[in-house]
Order: sequence, then C-alpha cells, then structure tokens
Amino acid sequence: MKAAVFHRPGKITVDNVPDPKIKEPTDIIVRVTATAICGSDLHMYNGFLPQAKPLVMGHEFMGIVEDVGAGVSKLKTGDRVIVPFPIACGGCFFCAHNLPGACEHSNPGKYGPEGGILKEKGGGMFGYSDLYGGYDGGQAEYVRVPYADVGPRRIDSALEDEEVLFLTDIFPTGYTAVDWGGVKGGETVAVFGCGPVGLMAQKVAWARGAQRVIGVDLENYRLEMARKVCKSETINLHEVDPVEAIRDMTEGRGADVCIDAVGQEAERSIWDRIANVVHLQVGSLNALRMCLSAVRRGGVVSVVGVYGVPYDNFPLGQIFDKGITLRFGQAPVQACVDDLLQWVETKKIRLDDIITHRLALDQASHAYDIFNRKQDGCVKVVMYPGETSQSPVEAVL
Repeated sequence: MKAAVFHRPGKITVDNVPDPKIKEPTDIIVRVTATAICGSDLHMYNGFLPQAKPLVMGHEFMGIVEDVGAGVSKLKTGDRVIVPFPIACGGCFFCAHNLPGACEHSNPGKYGPEGGILKEKGGGMFGYSDLYGGYDGGQAEYVRVPYADVGPRRIDSALEDEEVLFLTDIFPTGYTAVDWGGVKGGETVAVFGCGPVGLMAQKVAWARGAQRVIGVDLENYRLEMARKVCKSETINLHEVDPVEAIRDMTEGRGADVCIDAVGQEAERSIWDRIANVVHLQVGSLNALRMCLSAVRRGGVVSVVGVYGVPYDNFPLGQIFDKGITLRFGQAPVQACVDDLLQWVETKKIRLDDIITHRLALDQASHAYDIFNRKQDGCVKVVMYPGETSQSPVEAVL
C-alpha cells in the first residue's frame, strides 16, 4: 500500500509499505477514505519530537472497516468509522476516568507516571513517534486500529467525510480547550493561534455562549480565516501588542479565558534561540506568556498547544499573583466525541469550512512543505488515499 512515511526531519515521502494485518483479536483494519495533516505532525517533521526510524504518519483519519479481529463486537466489515487519535484500552484506571490519553496499556515500554521528556510518556497515539507506541498512522491506504471497541465511532449518517473527519482530533481539542475554560455564556475568550485547533476553539466558544471571541495570530491569511468562518475579532501580534489590545477591549481587566492553541512552536526571538541552547529547550513559551498576561485576574488559561520539554524562567510568580487557573493536556476525545458528533449532525457547528487544500495522498511531501512553510494560504490539508495526483481532487479551494 501507499503511505506517507517519516524518514528524518524535513523528509516525508510517499512509499510502498506492507499492508497492515490483524495482530490482536481486538484490532480492525480500516481502508482510509480521508486523512488530514495536523499541526502536531509538524513536531516530528521539524525535529521537535525525536524519531529514529521510519514511521507512517497521521492521526486524523477515517474510513471503511475492511477486516475485524475475533474479539471485536461493536463493528463489522463495511462500517464507516472515524478514529480518535488517542489509543486507549477502555479498561484501565485512566480510561475509566475518561482520560484515554493516559491509558496504561496502549504504550507498552514507554508508559509511566513521570511524564518525562524521553521516557514514562502517556498512552499510545497513531503516527506520533516511538515515544507514543510506534503505531503506524492513518496517512495511508490502510491502517491497523487497536482496541476497536473503544476508539472508533460508526458514522451512520449521510454526512460527507469532510463534515466529520475533524472529530478525530482538532474539533474535540478545540472543544476541550473551551470546556476547560468553563465557558458557560457571556465571557470574553481570546484564542492565541488561528490554525485549525484555534479556529475550532473559536467556533466552540461561540457555541458555548461567549459574548466576545478574539483570535490572535501573526499570519494574515489565518486571521482572515478566523474572521470568515468564526466571525471573530482578530489581532495581528506583529501590528499591535496583543496583551494591551485585549486589555483595551475589556476595560483593562483582560480576557476571562485565554487559550494557547500554539504551544512550543511559537515564534522565537534570537534570545529564545540562545536560551534553547543554554537550557536544552525546544521552541518557546511565548504563546503561553502572552496568555498569562492577557487573561484577567482569577481567569483561566487553557493550553492545548503541545509543550514537550521543561522551560527555564517559568512565570510562577505571575500565575500566583493573578490567581490564574491553568489546564494543560491532550483532549480526551473518547469522552466527548459522541456528544460532538451530535453537534455536527444537528448543524450546531460546521467543521469543513476551514479546509484550504484537498490533495491526493501521493502529494503528501508537497502538502507537508506548504503547511509547514505557511505557503499558499494553507490552513488545513485533507488528503485522499484513493486518488492520484492527476485527479481533480488536487485542486485547492
């Protein structure tokens, strides 16, 4: 089969690799009909997440069940499914507490309570390095899905793939960021980062009754997308100080909730780069620092952007003085996806309007390049394994 394979930072190619097989009775094999590139995929692509050997990429995918293990009871061949990105057993302590990303059984050999840099990580994920189980991902024609009675959700409606694909990650992640912020109605919510997750967070903030939603970014094409599909107010941090702007918009107080949808890949100054070398850090804390300054006293900062290493000079004093509540982590997709599917089915929210590029899988190298370089107005790429680069699906917008 064809698959987008990571070889080293900056090199992902479409290769012929062996078809996946059933390994455990609880496995299924899914023929992928649609898959997307996530901002988290760029962590491996840019070398922020170490990976020494080739790995099939991708944790946002859906498709048709082609083969079913003997222990699977909820799915059958021919079912159409979406597949949440955390791989969870469904039976351990953390799965029982709606924390699938902390599953004790899906990441054997690397799992542990510490949450270290290179060891004692959380549960498994598709296509996200050997640190998280070494599972081949879904940017491929076929994928093996473990614990099939726990993760995949059958899609029985007539909704198109693009209408439900983002239930696998970015929609639940945006929802989680807003939910952790305790948004119930009337709040000002500032979202730092207008990439796919940030856009979803803005959509959810409105759906949860926010009075004001502000998107912050440094790329005008992403800010334009936030205005177009989220109807948000926007701030370009290269043009104005976003902290001062948000305070000016909130009678000097700051936003009730600030969401960091950027993480460690925030823009770095020369001093950030020097600090990275001195302190063995990766990326920067800039997005989080802006959130901590822009949130009001007693407010909430919700962090769904990925941070993978410790950071020197973490602003604990500011957090304490302002009485800020912090929430960090992966979205517990299995815990919220059923409710969110109903949101999509009842047209409470639309997901597919952030897609800017629709490409065949065999154009994965090009897709990664333009997404990473922020070229061609690329906000979100969806790839189709069943198509070729000569197909009309190649066209953008």
